[in-house]
Amino acid sequence: MRLLAISGSLRARSTNTAALDAVAALAPAGTTVTRYPGLGELPHFNPDLDGEAAEPPPAVAALRAEVAAADALVICSPEYAHGVPGSLKNALDWLVSCTDFPGKVVALLVVSPSAVFVHAALRETLQTMSAQVLDDPRLIVAMPRNRLDTAAMLADDALARALAAAIEPIAAALASSR
Repeated sequence: MRLLAISGSLRARSTNTAALDAVAALAPAGTTVTRYPGLGELPHFNPDLDGEAAEPPPAVAALRAEVAAADALVICSPEYAHGVPGSLKNALDWLVSCTDFPGKVVALLVVSPSAVFVHAALRETLQTMSAQVLDDPRLIVAMPRNRLDTAAMLADDALARALAAAIEPIAAALASSR
């Protein structure tokens, strides 16, 4: 199983990114988790650059290739101003016309107890894009407020177990769709 992990944060020391890195470290044998690093390099979405005859910008083509190669996506995002960070929404806008995206399994990993709106906003956008968005309590992992890094998450037995369990609903959804 190949998972593409996308952090909605551009911060160098993001809890969301650290959680995705911990998930990658805890992935069972046979599962590869690749974190998408190009969120901040994507150009602003412009439909004129994405028409039938248009060649998408190289960063967009790279994102679409990563999505096409993945069996599923795992998105972990902070909430800004009660919504989705602009850079993440921009990436999703570039995926709207991606023919490999409809039907893609997408797991929304929630790690911030104060993020109450971003999950619903992402779900709405992704369902509109015809993604198969998973709804499973194992994808909600409450992190302590002290902004743990990946090593601290892996060292905390309860958090490590919870993050490892987040892969289970993804595997189950992929198995049932085959």
